[in-house]
Amino acid sequence: MKTNNLKAEETRQEKEIWEPRIIGFLCNWCTYAGADLAGSSRLKYPPNIRVVRVPCSGRVNPQLIIKAFERGFDGVLVSGCHPGDCHYAKGNYFARRRIMLLKQMLEYMGIEPERFHFDWISAAEGQKFAEVVEQFTEQVRKVGPFMGVGAR
Repeated sequence: MKTNNLKAEETRQEKEIWEPRIIGFLCNWCTYAGADLAGSSRLKYPPNIRVVRVPCSGRVNPQLIIKAFERGFDGVLVSGCHPGDCHYAKGNYFARRRIMLLKQMLEYMGIEPERFHFDWISAAEGQKFAEVVEQFTEQVRKVGPFMGVGAR
């Protein structure tokens, strides 16, 4: 009896201190530079995001996103250049097509759509980067910890 109460108390405490773990795949040419601008401008945003610098948002393989969820991340952010500004001409268009399909696949797998976010952020939009990370962190926080594929 005492151990059940102790476990319930530990679970309650874990929920109270839980912070979402978010991985962000950021385009080297735009969003990563925007994140750098946010940092150098001393803009505040949640420290929950772990950044992976990729050459282009079009190079983000959907398997990387699924693998991130398998590894226990609670949310995944993918961000690249605005349409028409891609360093590789069409990379962000490829990303947009892949992301549309990936969203359907994630939902089919039972992963809440709130756990994934795709956005366009340029190198001059440090403020937007900070806002997107803050909004996405709050969105993932509302959904709660990721319990695995098909757990909802």
